[in-house]
Amino acid sequence: MKIGFIGLGIMGKPMSKNLLKAGYELLVYDVNEASMKEVASQGASIASSPQEVAENCKLILTMLPNSPHVRTVIAGDKGVLAGITPGSMVVDMSSIAPGVSKELCALLEAKGADMLDAPVSGGEPKAIDGTLSFMVGGKEDIFEKCKDILGKMGASVILCGSIGAGNTTKLANQIIVALNIAAMSEAFVLGKKAGVNPEAIYNAIRGGLAGSTVLDAKAPMVLEGNFKPGFRIELHIKDLANALETAKEVGVPLPLTSQIMEILQALKVDGKEMNDHCGIIEFYEKLAHIQARK
Repeated sequence: MKIGFIGLGIMGKPMSKNLLKAGYELLVYDVNEASMKEVASQGASIASSPQEVAENCKLILTMLPNSPHVRTVIAGDKGVLAGITPGSMVVDMSSIAPGVSKELCALLEAKGADMLDAPVSGGEPKAIDGTLSFMVGGKEDIFEKCKDILGKMGASVILCGSIGAGNTTKLANQIIVALNIAAMSEAFVLGKKAGVNPEAIYNAIRGGLAGSTVLDAKAPMVLEGNFKPGFRIELHIKDLANALETAKEVGVPLPLTSQIMEILQALKVDGKEMNDHCGIIEFYEKLAHIQARK
């Protein structure tokens, strides 16, 4: 089966390469020509538009920054809708607002196609090694048809419910991740100010109840002062904006999410929006006038 892959950014590029390594034939499109050429050098073919991708592939995967980008690629000029044929499937792996997933699914279904929303967690490192976690929304029979292909890019592929459920689950994931990093940051800065090495704190607590995947992924980066992005602060701002928007739609207060959003916005004002989200600690370090390094 020839697979269409649209969106070859930090995440999409290594994900597409993993599909090529698994033996799939890819037709790719991105606004960045250099990214397309890089993936083509490993065996992919290049399309001139999302429409061309849809005209030639029954399965189209998209990995894009946010809701407007997905809407443009699917419903815009020379978009997927212009070339889609009945029986085709679109799997949007972007992290977007659940309401937009539902909107675009309805447009695709009117053309006889199906859609899954399947955002991922794990950032660039797990995109590279093919161990992402997929949170999927959509029809169970369509999920079963796509599950093995998604499994070539991820270690976990879970159906969470109907269309939109994948992105709702991703929003929950992003809330938990951001608040975990903030809690770690508060704790490390407290320890450092009180005269305890943050590395010692990390090693002492990681095996107990406070231990987590987030802690093990981000604490070593913080201790080294390494804020090279695996997942940028600006993208976490985007995800939490979608979470707050969705919360308003369904009538749920998110007081802690609102607070961490203000912290992320403060970091953006300081020009740190391109840093990894473990850079949340720099907000606390600035308040306490101390760096929490090993």
